[in-house]
Amino acid sequence: MRKLTYFVAATLDGFIASPDSDYSMFLEGQDHGAWMLDQLPETIPTAMRQQVPGLAERGNQRFDTVVMGRGTYEHGVRDGFTSPFQHLRQYVVSDSMDSAPGAGVEVLSGDPLDSVRTLKKEDDGLGIWLCGGGKAAASLRDEIDEIIVKINPIVIGSGIPLFDSGYSPQRYDVVSGQVFDSGVTVMTYAKAQP
Repeated sequence: MRKLTYFVAATLDGFIASPDSDYSMFLEGQDHGAWMLDQLPETIPTAMRQQVPGLAERGNQRFDTVVMGRGTYEHGVRDGFTSPFQHLRQYVVSDSMDSAPGAGVEVLSGDPLDSVRTLKKEDDGLGIWLCGGGKAAASLRDEIDEIIVKINPIVIGSGIPLFDSGYSPQRYDVVSGQVFDSGVTVMTYAKAQP
């Protein structure tokens, strides 16, 4: 069974973006950027992959599919990227979009759980990356097998939370953690088994 991994940047106080969906406060590149290029190269948008020598030729190591919330997707569209991860199968969770403006991007309308469960049951392929946002993560929470959080050394007070949902405790176990000189900490958690 394929694994759904929620890989996202967050603040110390648990937000993945400001109230208006800005995430420019997060540290880019530096020493944790080298870790991303090595460990999760397919999470780099296609346009940026072209700028890193040899990255596009490496192929996908861990993920072959990306699922993103409408807000996350539309943020890229505003920047001119209607098909941000052309090297992955791309899905957008949205009830308000009939179709995505980008080629190779499919809209998952209604409850995305069934669609993601179907993707997870595929016989072959790599993992599935949930790249944001908080509402999509909340709706898919029961299917998230792993959470990888790049915790940035910043507090913003309010914004879009990691999971935009009501109170419902769910346990995850620490798999690994790494602190970088930049102050970014990358923590990996696996869903606790009952």
